[in-house]
Amino acid sequence: MNPALLEQAATLVSQADLLIVAAGAGMGVDSGLPDFRGNEGFWQAYPALGRARMAFASVASPATFHDDPALAWGFYGHRLNLYRATVPHPGFALLKKWGKRMRHGDAVFTSNVDGQFQRAGFDPQRIYECHGSIHHLQCLQPCGAQIWSADDFTPRVDNDACRLLNAAPSCPHCGAMARPNILMFGDGGWNEQRASAQEMRLDALLRQAERPLVIELGAGMAIPSVRHFGHRVIRHHNGRMIRVNPREPQVASPHDVGLASGARAALEAIDALL
Repeated sequence: MNPALLEQAATLVSQADLLIVAAGAGMGVDSGLPDFRGNEGFWQAYPALGRARMAFASVASPATFHDDPALAWGFYGHRLNLYRATVPHPGFALLKKWGKRMRHGDAVFTSNVDGQFQRAGFDPQRIYECHGSIHHLQCLQPCGAQIWSADDFTPRVDNDACRLLNAAPSCPHCGAMARPNILMFGDGGWNEQRASAQEMRLDALLRQAERPLVIELGAGMAIPSVRHFGHRVIRHHNGRMIRVNPREPQVASPHDVGLASGARAALEAIDALL
């Protein structure tokens, strides 16, 4: 990493009054989580689906819950068990430490559904999960606006076949099958009520800040939700950005910093200068 860029990044952290962590799939790689980069990466994580040549967008869809619920819940049940067992890498703690020094603290915008920021101790009231959370459920129908915790559901999964072995969770209101409260591909039934409330809280926090800093970690252009968010903070809230991405670190302004690195290595290098 370029020492001058690291110095510039450390200066941005020291000058900010609000830290916004904007995280994509690459944030979890240092914790051992797959990022499903392309179908080849997806099939490597789920060999049974690779043998069947099933694309990620095909499996991660409401249609699969209707057509083959054991397969759909085999995939999401495995992910739920994986995320529950994963320990967030030390970079999460560094971000929390930096946020504590700032006048308005820290907040999170993430496209990840894994709940790793909550596990790392970030305030749940300051996290916006724009694609939902695997740790929450909704009715597959859907029959209403209810969203509830997945804590009472423990999937038993045949990992070799990617199929659920026990009963799928059901809606407490109508008894139909439940699904994760996640925005999937081709999804017209996602209940966005929880995410919308999170968005409103983050918008209110941004309006209070004068010098917000977005630290974007592991967010590419394939699904650019996180990148679009960071650009909005720059345009509408006088924000600055540190972009950490091993393949696409470019930034548009010389006032911002792009670091070609994984998340943990970049955060530790910046912290060494603070």
